Amino acid sequence: MKMNKKTLGAASVLAVGAGIVAANVNKNKRDEKVRQQAKKVEKQKNYRNTERGLQEKNSKGIYYTNGNYEAFARPEKPEGIENKHAYLIGSGLGALSAACFLVRDAQMPGKNIHILEAMDIAGGACDGINDPTRGYVMRGGREMENHFECLWDLFRSIPSLETPGASVLDEYYWLNKHDPNYSLCRATEKRGQDAHTDGRFGLSQKGCMEIMKLFFTAEEELYDKKIEDFFDDEVFSSNFWLYWRTMFAFENWHSALEMKLYIQRFIHHIGGLPDFSALKFTKYNQYESLILPMVKYLEKAGVTFQYNTEVTNVLFSFEGDKKTATAIECKVGGEQKTIPLTPDDLVFITNGSCTEGTIYGDHHHAPVGDAEVRTSGCWSLWKNIAAQNEAFGHPEKFCSDIARTNWESATVTTSDEKIIAAIQKICKRDPRTGKVVTGGIVSCKDSRWLLSWTINRQGQFKEQKKDEVCVWVYSLFTDVPGDYVKKPMKECTGKEITAEWLYHLGIPVDEIEELAENHANCTPTMMPYITAFFMPRRKGDRPDVIPDGCVNAAFLGQFAETPRDTIFTTEYSVRTAMEAVYGLCGVDRGVPEVWGSVYDVRDLLDSSVKLMDGKSPLDIPLPGPVNAIKKTLLKKLKGTDIEKLLKEHNIIQE
Repeated sequence: MKMNKKTLGAASVLAVGAGIVAANVNKNKRDEKVRQQAKKVEKQKNYRNTERGLQEKNSKGIYYTNGNYEAFARPEKPEGIENKHAYLIGSGLGALSAACFLVRDAQMPGKNIHILEAMDIAGGACDGINDPTRGYVMRGGREMENHFECLWDLFRSIPSLETPGASVLDEYYWLNKHDPNYSLCRATEKRGQDAHTDGRFGLSQKGCMEIMKLFFTAEEELYDKKIEDFFDDEVFSSNFWLYWRTMFAFENWHSALEMKLYIQRFIHHIGGLPDFSALKFTKYNQYESLILPMVKYLEKAGVTFQYNTEVTNVLFSFEGDKKTATAIECKVGGEQKTIPLTPDDLVFITNGSCTEGTIYGDHHHAPVGDAEVRTSGCWSLWKNIAAQNEAFGHPEKFCSDIARTNWESATVTTSDEKIIAAIQKICKRDPRTGKVVTGGIVSCKDSRWLLSWTINRQGQFKEQKKDEVCVWVYSLFTDVPGDYVKKPMKECTGKEITAEWLYHLGIPVDEIEELAENHANCTPTMMPYITAFFMPRRKGDRPDVIPDGCVNAAFLGQFAETPRDTIFTTEYSVRTAMEAVYGLCGVDRGVPEVWGSVYDVRDLLDSSVKLMDGKSPLDIPLPGPVNAIKKTLLKKLKGTDIEKLLKEHNIIQE
């Protein structure tokens, strides 16, 4: 390149300028380093040991706590609460819980609380009805455990509908004490034969290491990553993955971040995963056991339920970082209406729904074509809200790929002795005793649909006849032909789904058709978004329960963000509700933190041995020099409390 004096002059000026900029940058870096060092020295100089400020509220207006000091305490009445009104969009578990916390802890007058529901019944995904045209319907079930801290905090205050003077928690606690849950057959193969998983995970050393690697990977490194980015056949071909994906409905392409959170959240239950001894269940279906007592509690308190009201948008005004809900737009009986809001009007929004758009079939009709579809507009509502501000999340991340978020369930009702005998042969219990039956799902290991089924305590419905048994059936793979019915599950009638299930029970092939047609009734439900919340995501895709700067609005349920807890649980919905109410109303009481088993060395030691089917991590062969260090270290621990701890939890095995 030929350069004249003018060009050289300009180049020289640029070079000098760049040098000056670089020198200034370096000087600024040095100055910043000096400033940071000075700050550090000043902080150390002013340091004092104290617990002051331990329970200061965060930017959301809440703080977390543990132990029974605050668990048993009643908060003072927040100032000015009588002048506030609350509007709750949706009536699922999250919204009903929020209403209960408004009544109990915020001490808001019941008449000031308004629940807006698109359907004609409360409960959201927690359903359980006897449809006169279809029969019994349960789209899903609810597994619970002893460390659902927010859930049990709530239900200790909700009166039982059956036992005078008892709470829902009391009757649940007594039930599971008298009739503890566990499975006697977790999986079958070859048409009803015990697959003999025998409580073992069957993980190779490499598979265990893959799980441990995910466990310790920082959350930020897992944004938008899939489970299959971390696991291969060492995990995917194991009993561990069979147990895990059928129990929690995880697929290979789901969120690695959520998988990590699940492992950490339930690390104390690793040993109870193979036989479901970690789980506890309600007496009846989730609607009659959980939802109905809450509805009765709220109605008694004077809370207003407005059904057939579809909220289409919540409008916000924005001033700097301040976000204020100003109006609720809704359709009431098809007529468009607007509810104006003041800063004293609080709005609690259920954004998204795993059961939105459920398609209902019946015994002779598949859930396709002109089948009934029930929508509440949850996804379009969230999209309309999210369009107003980045802090309100990204719904498209979850609801844009129904091929990866759907599965189908079905409720089979039967009183036929042949079918019940086949059930009893597998689960080794009489299903009509009123006690635990299968203890959780039985997975048909070699089913092309990956079909699983479960029978909870009977009757599952209060009005159910004594000789009737209600069975819940579901399949993870809805788009592949079955083993008996050569069609995908999503194209099958209730009768055909029953036939496929009977085939995997081991019913003689020549009896299947007649039994499926005349001795059972089946209601299938296709749910396009049932695992939408498992889709790969990153920070910001779900809005915070109370987005930064929100003065009178909060989000509830499975698509709101709260730290460390896991979605697809009843606890998650209730936790978001507690945080939302405490934050917006200024309730001065701690939210119970997520159970800290991930920080408990005892649980970590136990789980590592159980994951390896009883082997000690110390038995893993290590490179020569490292092995020598291991032996030296164990000698140093002799006679210490650490050695005692390692022996108690089977790390040191003699």
